[in-house]
Amino acid sequence: MGDPLTGADFTDAVAGFATGVVVLTVRDGRDDLGTTVTSFMSVSLDPPLVLAGVATSSYLSEVLSRQDRWAATVLSAGQKALAGRFAAEGRPSARLLLASEPHHRGPRSDALVPDTGLAALECRTRQRIEAGHHTLFVAEVEAADYIARARDPLIRVNRRYLGTA
Repeated sequence: MGDPLTGADFTDAVAGFATGVVVLTVRDGRDDLGTTVTSFMSVSLDPPLVLAGVATSSYLSEVLSRQDRWAATVLSAGQKALAGRFAAEGRPSARLLLASEPHHRGPRSDALVPDTGLAALECRTRQRIEAGHHTLFVAEVEAADYIARARDPLIRVNRRYLGTA
């Protein structure tokens, strides 16, 4: 057996796991928040459930603990810049981040939804699970705000976004 696994070793080990990229948004009173997540997956078909992992220490995690409805937009290959803006430290309100992008409010979640992703899911949290330094939000998908099958996905692997645009 080798030396104990360090955080850096673990990060390096899982960096090669390709994953889709999602922008998670939520409305909190008069403010709109959002972040880029790669810890997102489908959990169940019946009922339709997804899971999103968010850093427990983040303000977004705090908001998601009191706001049950939110949106998850699966990003398309042409949305690298948007993913980067929503991943930046100290990012401003989601309204400012989406000011130059076509977007709308989801009818069920009231969250801001970028218009040019692969799909936008409106979700309602059903369970919260503390897992290390993240909180896992298990949510029922109440509606697919849109689905655009003709677009290519934005993928993150080896700490880089891969896409055709």
